[in-house]
Amino acid sequence: MAAAMDAWLCLVVSMLFCAVSAGLPVVVNTWPFTNATMGAWTRLYTQKGSSVDAVVAGCQVCQTQQCDGTVGYGGDPDEGGEVTLDAMIMDGKTMDVGAVGCIRRVKDAIGVARAVMDHTGHTLLVGELATKFAVEMGFKEENLSTSRSDKIYHDWKNNNCQPNFRKDVTPDPTKHCGPYGSVRQNYTHTKRDNSRKRYGVERRNHDTIGMVAIDADGHIAAGTTTNGLNHKIPGRVGDSPIMGAGAYARNGVGGSASTGDGDVMMRFLPSFACYIIDGYVRKYLWLEASGCHVRVLSPQN
Repeated sequence: MAAAMDAWLCLVVSMLFCAVSAGLPVVVNTWPFTNATMGAWTRLYTQKGSSVDAVVAGCQVCQTQQCDGTVGYGGDPDEGGEVTLDAMIMDGKTMDVGAVGCIRRVKDAIGVARAVMDHTGHTLLVGELATKFAVEMGFKEENLSTSRSDKIYHDWKNNNCQPNFRKDVTPDPTKHCGPYGSVRQNYTHTKRDNSRKRYGVERRNHDTIGMVAIDADGHIAAGTTTNGLNHKIPGRVGDSPIMGAGAYARNGVGGSASTGDGDVMMRFLPSFACYIIDGYVRKYLWLEASGCHVRVLSPQN
């Protein structure tokens, strides 16, 4: 799966550099979220904004429109029925990053991520204190749940909390809801089931929007925003706000954004892996995509 993901990401970078050869600016994102694409394009082309401006604007469209139910408020709730958000923005010119994880009661997660980048010396803020920071920066605190997310939660509870992400606990998490307690095991001699099939991870219960933009000056930015994995354990942070997992960007090399099972993706850093392939493994990497050849120069050049 990781190899296939890397190949897809490299294709994204290829398309970006094909577009560069034809002229700037350019915007590309995951999934057919065309309104988000147009929101970013308007900010980039019509309003002459930066690549960072464009990625933030495009992601904000998806947050407002609740793309696929996997982005923004009213989406996938956690085990406790609460909707929380993750987001990240990365500036490929300065290598600055701002991100929030498991932020509560604030709808504009990507906006708060940019505030982290612009107004702090940090990279990532999480949880309740990320919310406190957002309110300090002027963001509105409000309920992220809707009738849709409440129904998802109640249907899940009525189905004995299936699927969930617990293992090696009591009562049996494949049959019962919690609260759970740990089961003492000798993990040195116990064969563990590491398969993720029982978790039921698929596109419409975990996904995100990832976006990459190049502005008229050739500066690259990448970003993500999501409400995360359905029925996640409260406090879980996925790949989206993690630099190199959810997205990565650097001027002169490229930008990438990834989407999938975030708990697996954080182990392999697919967005950064694509950057390594394009920027460091070979001095010149030739890729073929959409009928054109692309030469990606190393940062030294």
